[in-house]
Amino acid sequence: MKKLLLPLSIIVALSIASIAKELEPIDIYEYMRSTLNGEWSLSPEDKQLNTTGAYKNKFVLPLVGTDITALSYKPIGFGSTLQEDLLPNTKKQMVTMYHCDDYVDCTQLLATHFCTKMNQPQFILDIKGSTQEKIIFNCNMKTALCRSNEDHIHQIILEFSNEGKHLKSSYLGWTDQKPNKKNSIYHFDKK
Repeated sequence: MKKLLLPLSIIVALSIASIAKELEPIDIYEYMRSTLNGEWSLSPEDKQLNTTGAYKNKFVLPLVGTDITALSYKPIGFGSTLQEDLLPNTKKQMVTMYHCDDYVDCTQLLATHFCTKMNQPQFILDIKGSTQEKIIFNCNMKTALCRSNEDHIHQIILEFSNEGKHLKSSYLGWTDQKPNKKNSIYHFDKK
């Protein structure tokens, strides 16, 4: 029996190790590119849960629960960048560009958010805190904006559910180096 347990425990350990393989930045980027690509509509009001009411903004509310595109993603630059267009054709329209530091040798996943706050915070993937279901980008503290007192988006969180057909997008702001009480958090459904 002891002779059987050792090989069996080795097989189990190897299986667990292969399942627990850490995600690399390129894995997250490819997952984002394949899962997010296309158009998304704002979920109905009763599905806008755990938000700070950003969907009630006068420019956003008319889109809630309709089939109007409220978010879209498309690869650009031969797939080396994923462009996010948030609230297109509204006064709250913003764009975020997600890309590897080097597409061939992707060691970091980066993002730049072109905001209605009229600034452009830069982000780095939180690889340790991210999973395929929850992708976290933190403000790059090497940049002056992220270290400043200026109101800016300091963290972006993309949370997937319903087999990648539902997305909760959180754009969490900071002012005076402290988290804002009100943030832009939305729920979307893939069209």
